[in-house]
Amino acid sequence: MKATTRSLRALKGRRPLVCLTAYDAVTARLADAAGVDLILVGDSLGNVVLGHPSTVPVTLDDMLRATAAVARAKPQALVVADIPFALAHDTFPTLLRACRRLLQESGAEAVKVEGGATLAPAVARLVDAGIPVMGHVGLLPQRVHAAGYRRRGVTEADREAVLADARALAEAGAFAIVAECVEPALARRLSREVPVPVVGIGSGKACDGQILVFHDLLGLTENPPSFARREARLGDLAVAAIRRWAGKVRKEAAR
Repeated sequence: MKATTRSLRALKGRRPLVCLTAYDAVTARLADAAGVDLILVGDSLGNVVLGHPSTVPVTLDDMLRATAAVARAKPQALVVADIPFALAHDTFPTLLRACRRLLQESGAEAVKVEGGATLAPAVARLVDAGIPVMGHVGLLPQRVHAAGYRRRGVTEADREAVLADARALAEAGAFAIVAECVEPALARRLSREVPVPVVGIGSGKACDGQILVFHDLLGLTENPPSFARREARLGDLAVAAIRRWAGKVRKEAAR
């Protein structure tokens, strides 16, 4: 059965959401065949596919192409596309135009925005326009130049700030919220107090679901985050297979 924002939201308290990134038709088909609930076309595309040091250089055109490739796989999972760096903080018409292109041209079924309470008014307007929105609180990779990569919720003040962000997004109509690298105790509190699913990444096991980067999960990246538990080492297998093939080519040429 095709996943929708409504069906996924209804799973809160019933079972965890299983979410994974994908960036093309191949990764989307693999993720969908494994039965994930939600595929995020993440701006992590910049790090793991395009070779950038962060997500900041990823453009809307990058996201449009990647999302279209994922949508062509026709997954049963919900397809969510990231809004790239700074667009969510641009004028609302610019943000609305970007969201409209992701849904109309690329086949996304929802968008994800990084940011908290300051974005809540824009989220409410997007939802009112018929665009489903997934929020993202805690560590915000798009703000690496301003805030760096740091765990959130270490102090009481920061815990209250993250909680306020999540509440504001939920009240604005977000159907789910990613909580990245927040203290596990805070993640547990978010899941308990926020009425929509809270999907964790590096935030402990108490969330309403989990999300990981496809390449980190399968061992295709060299230096995955410490919280990204590898379930396979496909990178090592690929290198070994290529090396065997290369050896056969050279051996046959030498005859």
